[in-house]
Amino acid sequence: MALTDKDTRLIRLAIGICLGKWDTVRELRNAAPAGEPDREWREIVLQCHLFAGFPRVVEACEVLSVNGGLGEPSEEETIPQGDRFDAGRELFDRIYGGKAEAVRAVLQGYHPTLERWIEGHAYGRVLARPGLAADRRELAAVACLAALDQDRQLASHVRGAVHCGATKDEVVAALALTIDFVSEETHRRATRVVERFLG
Repeated sequence: MALTDKDTRLIRLAIGICLGKWDTVRELRNAAPAGEPDREWREIVLQCHLFAGFPRVVEACEVLSVNGGLGEPSEEETIPQGDRFDAGRELFDRIYGGKAEAVRAVLQGYHPTLERWIEGHAYGRVLARPGLAADRRELAAVACLAALDQDRQLASHVRGAVHCGATKDEVVAALALTIDFVSEETHRRATRVVERFLG
C-alpha cells in the first residue's frame, strides 16, 4: 500500500519541524486542502517534541499560526492528562515486540527515570494518544529519525511501524520523503538501516 497524499503531507510536516525547515512548514500549511489542518496535523505537531524538543514545536506553532493556524482543537484533545504508564507499556511492547524487556533494561541502566519518562510520557501520554493511528505516528517517527541521523532509534521505529500495521512499502516511502532534506550520505545510511530491519 502506498502513502496517501495526506500521509505525505503529515510526514513532511514532521520532518520540517524536526529539522527547523520553516519554509517547508509554511508551504505545507498554505497548500493544505479543505478540511486540513485537522486533528491529525495537530497530533503530528505535538509528537514532534519527542524528536526535536519543545523549542522547535513552539516555533512551528508560531509559523503555522501566522499562516492560518492548525484549526480549533476539540475538547477531547485538550483534556489534561498525566503520564499513562499502562497505555505506554502496551504501545512500547507492541513496537519493540520480543525485545521490549531488553530495551527497558538498557534504558533503566542509563537512568531509571529515563525509562519511566519514555514509557509513561513518550509512549503513554504522546504516542498512544487518540487522534492519529499508531502506524501513521511510527511512519512519521521513521522519517524524523532518519533525517536526524539517529540510526539506532530509526531501526527500532522501522520495526515499530511494521508491528503497528504499516506496510514495508510505506516505510520505504516514508524514508524517501527525507531525500530533499538530508545529505546523500545521511539518506544512504538510513536506507541501509531500513533495508536491514525490513529484510
